[in-house]
Amino acid sequence: MVWAWSYFLLTLTAFTLFFLEQDLLVVFLILAFAGGALAFGALSARSPYARFGANRELLQMLAYEPILLLAAVAVYFQTGKFTVYSVLEANQPLLPYLPLVFVAVLVALGIKLRKSPFDIAASEHAHQELVRGVYTEYSGRFLALIELTHWYELILLLAFITLFWVQPLWVGLLIALGVYFLEIWIDNMAARLRWSWMVGTSWIVGIGFIVVNLVLLSTLG
Repeated sequence: MVWAWSYFLLTLTAFTLFFLEQDLLVVFLILAFAGGALAFGALSARSPYARFGANRELLQMLAYEPILLLAAVAVYFQTGKFTVYSVLEANQPLLPYLPLVFVAVLVALGIKLRKSPFDIAASEHAHQELVRGVYTEYSGRFLALIELTHWYELILLLAFITLFWVQPLWVGLLIALGVYFLEIWIDNMAARLRWSWMVGTSWIVGIGFIVVNLVLLSTLG
């Protein structure tokens, strides 16, 4: 299926550009097109469950994409460039200067990884009203391709978390690992939010925190 391959190839492109230390804005925009390909694949099927999940997937993108793009802008405010290379070359970690941005990215990470309470497009829990949602009509090698793509997404997003503390790098890796286990812990203790609560919460906490952080950075700078 062309949409599954598009999802994979676009995600792989974003993954490659990130580890080549390229522009974060470009990386996140390509990642957005990849997420759109997954949703459009579900919309192209005749299954009402797949289309229901696809609509929710697009709502999730509306919730987390502004956060990721604004996080890239925050990196620019601190380093003067949008590139991963500029972060690696900086003499000081980002986290002490962008703590609210870090919290906002955690919210986006939970939505992007479809962890509770933000698993509105597809759920792993059989007792909920939407089990596979956007993945309903994917099977066989195409479903395997999508699962492989999820691992690329996970590594890419955790690598972005690592950028908040790259001097020394092992501290950032520990932070990223801790964040991943935090997301799993929240996933196992939280119930799903309604889509309206998800979008509202992500925009208030995510976008609001980033804007406040940027204002403080500009004022103190």
